This record gives sequence, structure tokens and C-alpha cells, in this order.
Amino acid sequence: MATMTIRNLDDALKARLRVRAAMHGRSMEEEARDILRTALATEQAAPRNLYDAIRRRLAPLGGVDLPFISREPGREPPDFSA
Repeated sequence: MATMTIRNLDDALKARLRVRAAMHGRSMEEEARDILRTALATEQAAPRNLYDAIRRRLAPLGGVDLPFISREPGREPPDFSA
């Protein structure tokens, strides 16, 4: 078994860990192990591209029908040869 030391732990965080451990009836060390075990047991989500993220976020809102806007041809580029 490996051993790990955590330095510069905020006092308020340590107090919250102590309270949480007491609520679960175990030591702070065991509580910290359980938190790490739980956090690392979940699968990491595969990286997504921005398009997919936006589409997934807006899909529940439904689609939008936009009117077709006809365009005129673009202007001719300037002639600098003269």
C-alpha cells in the first residue's frame, strides 16, 4: 500500500472532512480514501467538440425554422491595373 501526505490543506477543508468522517462513522483518513475512490471510479467523459456540446445543450429546446433570405451576387473586385 502506498502512503500519501497532503500538505497545505486549508483548515476549513480539514474541518469539513472531520465532520463528514464523523457523520459516516469513520476516520478522516478512511473518509479521504473513500472520497478519492469514488471520484476516480467514474469514467472520464470523452472529449467533445464545441458543435456537439452546443447541439446537445440546445436540443431539448427544439428546432427553429428561419426564413430563406435570397442574396444578391457579390460586387466585382476593384481593378487596380489602371
